[in-house]
Amino acid sequence: MAWLRRHRVLLPGATVLERLRQAPKRQSGTEMAKALKRVDDIAAFRLGRVRVDKVPVRRMKTLAKYGAVTKAPLLARLSKPRKTATMFAVTRSLEAEVIDDALDLFALLISSRLISPARRKSAGERLAMLPKLEKASKPLSRAGRVLVEQLDLVAEVDADLDVAALWTVVAAQAGASKEQVLAALESVEELVPEDDGAAEAALRAALVDKYNTVRPFLKLLGEKALGAAAGGRKVLAAVRRLPELARRHVSRKPLLPKEIDASLVSAAWKRPVFANPDLPAGTVDRDAYVVCVMEALFRALQVRDVFAAPSLRWADPRAHLLDGAAWEAISEDVLASLSLTDPVEAHLDAKLLALDAAWKQMAGRLAEAGDDALVRVVTPADGHARLSVEKLGALGGRPSLKWLRGACQAMLPRIDLPELLLEVHSWTGFLDAYTHLADISTRMHDLPRSLAALLISEACNVGHTPVTKDGDEALTRGQLSHVDQNYVRAETHAAANAILIKAQRGVPIVKLWGGGLLASLEGLRFVVPVQTINAAPSRSTSATNAA
Repeated sequence: MAWLRRHRVLLPGATVLERLRQAPKRQSGTEMAKALKRVDDIAAFRLGRVRVDKVPVRRMKTLAKYGAVTKAPLLARLSKPRKTATMFAVTRSLEAEVIDDALDLFALLISSRLISPARRKSAGERLAMLPKLEKASKPLSRAGRVLVEQLDLVAEVDADLDVAALWTVVAAQAGASKEQVLAALESVEELVPEDDGAAEAALRAALVDKYNTVRPFLKLLGEKALGAAAGGRKVLAAVRRLPELARRHVSRKPLLPKEIDASLVSAAWKRPVFANPDLPAGTVDRDAYVVCVMEALFRALQVRDVFAAPSLRWADPRAHLLDGAAWEAISEDVLASLSLTDPVEAHLDAKLLALDAAWKQMAGRLAEAGDDALVRVVTPADGHARLSVEKLGALGGRPSLKWLRGACQAMLPRIDLPELLLEVHSWTGFLDAYTHLADISTRMHDLPRSLAALLISEACNVGHTPVTKDGDEALTRGQLSHVDQNYVRAETHAAANAILIKAQRGVPIVKLWGGGLLASLEGLRFVVPVQTINAAPSRSTSATNAA
């Protein structure tokens, strides 16, 4: 705290604090730009570099949660040391939250506004070609069958091939002259590209049209608190160059291949990036390359090759691994418990030999199976061999399994999970146990619906995106975030569990289950004491699981 007073850090005032608390509400490039501007506003306080190692983590979380739900005028009336500590904690917590909100929105935009529409457009264009392909394929199919039959007949009688007579037979039996067959052949060659990756290339070409969706926030994207592991450093370096490329007038100064990282351009992107017919030969399509890098960033974020700091949902999972002296102190015991007592080099060499032997064995079996095998090794135009697996037919199930599946399906309630929770709430009122963190009454409409959505997202571990619905006040991203921060916590889970258990004891069949104290966790069922459920329920055994 002395650091804050010494450097006179300006903490957010009432208006600024309320604005920084607001999470993104819409899915658009403009909203993404606002979310990134929000990240910049929080980072301007430069509180991330203040070391708080000696402050208990629980104390920081408590202060942050209190400051996040308390009105700004009340915070302004706090005494000076507590006010400074509270604002410091809430600003540090907000810094991670706003970064997570921005990346959540980025991932949502890429998947829903870029990839999905482009995939639909590409699929629509290919479906539009289907009638032409069918029309051209019919005469080719008939002519091909007649040609095969006539060639087999010529081979059987060991006669010379009369080409003119052969085409006369094709025209008579297939109903297509030589000119018609050649025209149909040209149509098929035009509609069916030679390379196997044509569908992916068409998808990437459709993605280029979405450049205007990502353009509003390119100028801010390179300045964010992003980091990268070894597998994502090239992607992050290319992302940080995007603002410069977005400002460039490509009509005056075309983009050249040496100015981009060509290793990020996959085989499906090569045609849109390097072979745009509307640009001079040897130049790069700037829009296609930008969208290509954005897609690479999306993929890298999914596997955390690119990560954010500070962050809760997009952080580097490797940062929690022990290193240095801390790892050396326990490494021997950990490796012994995992039966990894051999030297690293010897262990990896053994795994390498086993993997090599397995690949050679599989290659030998594929060679023995020949071309009729369901699994084959194919070599596309890019020269990289791949495994090709044909679609396998479904195996017939046993009659007893079919009966059991039907019986289980008939016993399941024919409603969605949120509706089931709301129905249980109408019986028990267990959602009323979720009270505000500050013990104040709420004026929020449809609070039970928001709570039901949050409990489902938490129990199913799917996050807020699947339960968010724009236009529905109870399911907007802002309201769900507010309810999650202020209502859903261990204490309210415990109170809701107690109500559910009390209601369950009134069901006659429950007496056969152990008096209503049967808990379920990770597929295991066991009887637990009442105080265990009420006092310290874990997030895995929340009210949703008890219901």
